Amino acid sequence: MGGKVTKQAPAVYDEASIQHLEGLEHIRRRPGMYIGSLGDGSDENDGIYILLKEGIDNAVDEFSQGFGDTIAIDITEGRVKIRDYGRGIPLGKLEDCVSKTNTGAKYNDSVFKQSIGMNGVGIKATNALSSYFRAASIRDGKMAVVEFERGIKKSEKLGNAKAGQKDGTYLEFVPDAEVFGKYAYNMEMVEKRLWNYVYLNPGLKIICNGTEYFSSNGLTDLLSKEIDGTPLYPLCSYKDSMLEFVCTHTNELEKRIYSYVNGQETMDGGTHVTAFLDGFTKGINDFFGKDYDIKDVTGGLTVALKISIDNPMFTSQTKNKLGNVEIRSPIIKTVQAALDDWLRHNSAAAGAIEEKIIRNHKAHEEINGVKKEAREAAKKISLKIPKLKDCRYHVQDGKNGENSMIFVTEGDSATGSMVGCRDVKTQAIFSLRGKPENMFGRKPKDIYKNEELYNLMMALGIQEDISNLRYSKIIIATDADNDGYHIRNLMLTFFLGFFEELVTSGRVFILETPLFRVRNKTTTCYCYDEASRDKQLKALGAGAEVTRFKGLGEINPDEFGQFIRERKDGDPEDVGMHLTPVSIRSLKMVPKVLQFYMGKNTPERKDFIVHHLSADIDA
Repeated sequence: MGGKVTKQAPAVYDEASIQHLEGLEHIRRRPGMYIGSLGDGSDENDGIYILLKEGIDNAVDEFSQGFGDTIAIDITEGRVKIRDYGRGIPLGKLEDCVSKTNTGAKYNDSVFKQSIGMNGVGIKATNALSSYFRAASIRDGKMAVVEFERGIKKSEKLGNAKAGQKDGTYLEFVPDAEVFGKYAYNMEMVEKRLWNYVYLNPGLKIICNGTEYFSSNGLTDLLSKEIDGTPLYPLCSYKDSMLEFVCTHTNELEKRIYSYVNGQETMDGGTHVTAFLDGFTKGINDFFGKDYDIKDVTGGLTVALKISIDNPMFTSQTKNKLGNVEIRSPIIKTVQAALDDWLRHNSAAAGAIEEKIIRNHKAHEEINGVKKEAREAAKKISLKIPKLKDCRYHVQDGKNGENSMIFVTEGDSATGSMVGCRDVKTQAIFSLRGKPENMFGRKPKDIYKNEELYNLMMALGIQEDISNLRYSKIIIATDADNDGYHIRNLMLTFFLGFFEELVTSGRVFILETPLFRVRNKTTTCYCYDEASRDKQLKALGAGAEVTRFKGLGEINPDEFGQFIRERKDGDPEDVGMHLTPVSIRSLKMVPKVLQFYMGKNTPERKDFIVHHLSADIDA
């Protein structure tokens, strides 16, 4: 504060400024361009899962072309091994296919159609970002092997394969700790990916660490697993060379969509999803001769949808959202025709769907009535949203707002620590008065009768539609004590109960702040657990002192600033902001989990607490 700022002279831009990066160095220099965020394995979109995915994708592509029905995977302490039994990469091109960008058979439509893996960049990124990488191909009794370290070739061999070896490709790699820092594969997240592979490729067997994954009925198995309770009518299904879907309605008001393109899950949807919903609505309205609103038609709709196209265009390298506009019209027409035919052969289901639409309409009317009252009341109170300290840019502001975030904090004390150190351009703060109301089992209209949660909903911009969300990230920031954990649970109950898509689309996070500060006269370290604290105490020597942070309000603003600053990609030692993403293994489990922890089953919960009570209670 108050220090002198020295203006640096601009760097010279001349011929010497132009760099040529050999081999795969450009991927190591800018990994985010190829695999998205790096991460430590706590988020399913972290880079180590992208490396795994690229290796499996190429094996699945072999199966989709009719070669090899089994993939063997082993993941042990960060080392990944993948073996398929397809055709095997042509031996003379093995090195090129794993190390030279824009090289591969996926560009040849006569060899690979509608593939998942890029084979132009994908597996090269795995090679470049691994401290050890080995590829082997077996074809017709011959075998080629090539080894790399951090994208640099170390050895190659060509010779006869062992007797009895089946054709196929073998990959082995270890993600580079220099790039990813300390990381670990979360096997629950891996398991979810593997189930998706077999649901989308009926007949494919995947064996990972001894566990077998297999599906005979594909999307039908997926939907049956995810639906909680009994659907309102038997599953409606359709399949052709481009489009496949399975759907039904449940008693819920919100829709659930599991969408995929060429085997890749598109968590953020895209043109195939919007086209399906439009086609479904048109099919319903044409059949009944009505003009039902799309919200009423699709309320409670649960659908598994996959399409196969030759040239998918995604909005990012991680392929979470499809952008192909040319598929919109064909999908709408196909869904409309398929649904009409199915309804004519399933009159009982048609009646159940119309009854559901009418119930949805009444529910939406009730909510809209309460919305109107709430809006009128809000106008009388203030033009500003109480307890919101907004930022300058939001998602709607394009590139300026793509990193916007809102911290939902616990009380004025925590807010006070953050206000003075936040980035006013992209970081907003909403302060809770204390513990919000438990909204489990409540109706959507009850949100509008709860002033605090209504204001939060207004701050997020989701009162009309979740697509109007104003911030890229919603970050729950509470103290690391029992009250703080309780508030986290109450907020997650609110989001999962009424705005589930915020969680399933990866928008909700928990802010992790240091539990300890360890320092001596020259060095200050921040630790997030006891093991790290003890390690730093030993490293800093006898003169080191420890401070335990009991709450966010105890951290002064100057110090807090570094804990809400974006971390530098590729720098595992950077203090920066530590976020834990809120993810769900299976949506089917959500109602049961919320019922147990947030419902009225007091005796059961009390018994659980007594038998699982920690020896150390944070008072």
